[in-house]
Parts: sequence; C-alpha cells; structure tokens
Amino acid sequence: MVPREACPQCGSRWYKRNGHIHTGKQNHRCKVCGRAFVHNPENQVITEEQCTLIERLLLERISLRGICRAVGVGLRWLLQFMVERFQAAPEHLYVQSPRGTRTVILHRLEAEIDELWSFVGTKANRQWVWIAMDATTRRVIAFHVGDRSQASAEQLWANLPAVYREQAMFYTDQYAVYKGIIPPARHHAIAKLARNTTHGERFNCTLRQRVSRLVRSTLSFSQKLANHVGSIKYFICDYNLTRSAVLPE
Repeated sequence: MVPREACPQCGSRWYKRNGHIHTGKQNHRCKVCGRAFVHNPENQVITEEQCTLIERLLLERISLRGICRAVGVGLRWLLQFMVERFQAAPEHLYVQSPRGTRTVILHRLEAEIDELWSFVGTKANRQWVWIAMDATTRRVIAFHVGDRSQASAEQLWANLPAVYREQAMFYTDQYAVYKGIIPPARHHAIAKLARNTTHGERFNCTLRQRVSRLVRSTLSFSQKLANHVGSIKYFICDYNLTRSAVLPE
C-alpha cells in the first residue's frame, strides 16, 4: 500500500474531494486530467490458487458473500469472475455421443425428463428447470430454464442431441405437454410408483443440495436470469465431467 499525495496519472497536486468509493474511502479527482483516485489504494492481487478454489466453491452450496469471506476477495471482482466462468461453460455440456451400432442403440438408448421449480428475483417470477438425463450413464444430456408451458418443453426437445431425438425411448411423468412433443412410439408417461424417472428426480435433489440458488428457502437466490441459467449450466458441465471420470469407456 503506497500513499498517494499526487495524481497517479499526471502527477498534479491540484485535486479535490469527490465523494466516496464503494468501500467508504474518500475519493479524489484531479483538476488537471480528471483522474479519480484514493490516497491509500489497496489493489489486491488474486492468485491462481485462489481462482482455482473459487471455481470449486462456485459448485458448492455457499453464497457469494460467503465465498468472499472465505477466500478474501471483493464482491464486485467475484461477480465478474463468476460471469466469465459461466460464459466459458460449453453449450454441449460435455455430453458424449453413445457408442455402438444403430441396432444396439435402438434397444439400449433411454432418457428421463423431469422439471424442477425455481425462481429469479422474487418467488412470483417462477422459472422451471427442465432436465433430460441419459438413464444408463446418468449424464445430463440437455436442460432448459423457462416457464412450464409447451414452448419450454419444445425448447428442451430442441436442445437434445440429435441421436436422442431420433432413437431414444423417453420416460416422463404424466404432464400433458410431453404428449405433443415426444413421438408416441418412444414415449412412456408413467406414474411415480413405476420408478422409471428416479435418476432424474435424484438429480433434482442433487441440484438443490449443491446449487444455493435452487434451495427452497434461501437468501442466495438469483437476481438475474442469465446468472441463474449460468450457475445451473456451470454445475451440469462439472457433473458430466465427473460422471465421465467414473464411468468405464
């Protein structure tokens, strides 16, 4: 920390007070060049180790302010870092295409679809998380965040890899919107007791336990839909990579 007695840009000592910065420190503005500065700057250098730790903490049920307290970073920096990581998550979610001949795929490729209630900003702004999961590998093959209408179901269907849209057998609950989207010959609308959607329902529990924004009663809810979707996508990508590491080739 180096005290400043002059403008760091032009060296002029002709400056005036200019309110306070977000931390409460007195801000100054140079009358010559207009540069704003504080007398005692505290520019913290974030190490690679801290960045790696934050990447892992973003996958756990901990609030952003909790991460700030644990790692010792500012909230504004963390928000920017978080958005960058969310945007870097790939659209393909690290889904691997099923291997084998067409005959084998026709008999073995199965998927489960389920929905999970969430909200953004206020509980009146409901956002449903639509999840499609491979029943064998238990990887998430597609997701969509939106309302609970047929349009959202159609978007989830469009997000599915082509091989699943063309060949997979789908198991869902008895929600009516699925009937007009999934081909009838490859759609099983089942009751809860049939237990053909247990993997998808179990993953919904995992989401609520690991993503703080999805906890039913939480102060960590999303204020922006983009961050809400980004956090879910970020977790799914890591989840699929983890599943790839434990499943045999």
